Amino acid sequence: MSKKIKVGVAGCGYWGPNLIRNFRSLSDCSLKMMCDLSTARLKHLKSLYPEVEAATDYKHMLNGINLDAVVIATNVKTHFPLAKAALLAGKHTFIEKPMAASVEHCEELVAIAKKNGLVLMTGHTFLYSPVVRKIKEIIDKGDIGEIRYISARRLNLGLFQKDINVAWDLAPHDLSIILSIMNEMPETVNCRGSAHITPGIEDVTTMCLGFSRQRSATIQSSWLDPRKVREMTIVGSKRMIVYDDLAPLEKIRVFDMRVERPPHYDTFGEFQYAYHYGDMYAPYIKQEEPLKTECQHFIDCIKYGATPVSCGTRGTELVSILEASSESLRKGGAPIHFGKSQDGHVPAAMTSGIPIKITTASLPARGTRTKRVSAASRPTIVLNGH
Repeated sequence: MSKKIKVGVAGCGYWGPNLIRNFRSLSDCSLKMMCDLSTARLKHLKSLYPEVEAATDYKHMLNGINLDAVVIATNVKTHFPLAKAALLAGKHTFIEKPMAASVEHCEELVAIAKKNGLVLMTGHTFLYSPVVRKIKEIIDKGDIGEIRYISARRLNLGLFQKDINVAWDLAPHDLSIILSIMNEMPETVNCRGSAHITPGIEDVTTMCLGFSRQRSATIQSSWLDPRKVREMTIVGSKRMIVYDDLAPLEKIRVFDMRVERPPHYDTFGEFQYAYHYGDMYAPYIKQEEPLKTECQHFIDCIKYGATPVSCGTRGTELVSILEASSESLRKGGAPIHFGKSQDGHVPAAMTSGIPIKITTASLPARGTRTKRVSAASRPTIVLNGH
């Protein structure tokens, strides 16, 4: 497909303008419409992008201007009806995280997209971050040994949501990274939290995930912290990684530190843990905007009939964890047990590399016309050919 992909963005509030800016910047994309219920928001964006049509009528965006794809950046409760309408109208669909408010709705969207041969992608932006891809590369090479646990903190003061709690709002970023690193779904999920400001909507939560081989992960989320914190610590049997997304430089630091248990001992008096303290290094990472990479990835998947890294199935898996966390909250933090996903899938492994590209052997030559293909036969977008 050599023509430009015609795209419309629904939702011009907090995150929509970032998507509008990035899709508009892509050479193989034509941003045709911005849609929102607020005329004030549309007037402001129209002053920035006068060539892009603005409308309050979503049905007109779907049926009136011959779009190829729709991007949805609205409230979570509206994701499902808007995405379903887009898919039924034959539009490739990008949905911001979380994909929908329930697994049932996610599965229905996946089924519609598959039936109609459409690309369905969810906005797990951090999977397209060069920093996260570098972390994945370090772990996959075995540099830190076996993962023992991951600890993530995503804290700030606000923005308070009215339809979802803080776990649904902030934890998807950390969950997408953790699932990619662990390369599997958790076996158990439990969550505790408190609603200090709005009754029934937790503004502070701690989620715990239990994985195979005694590995675990914790995610602390808060709208009530005085400082903005975006940190993740990954502890391995050989080394440890500290990821600070707010650091201007050295976002990743790898510590050559570990603790070892003696192989054998005769008496308790002879028992001594061995602590290893080595050097720290910060790998060089080329800076690029993850959101722009993500937007380009969506366009590439449409052009080549490929499956996105953050496809609908991955979005469904993440929502299933969020649903489990909500159930655990209702049960006072009781663990919720998981089986394997219906297709037995392990979340897609992300490897490091500068561009996201498609396996060359599975692509048609540029300039040739392609037909829609079923989801089962689509090539998968990968990094560096892996």
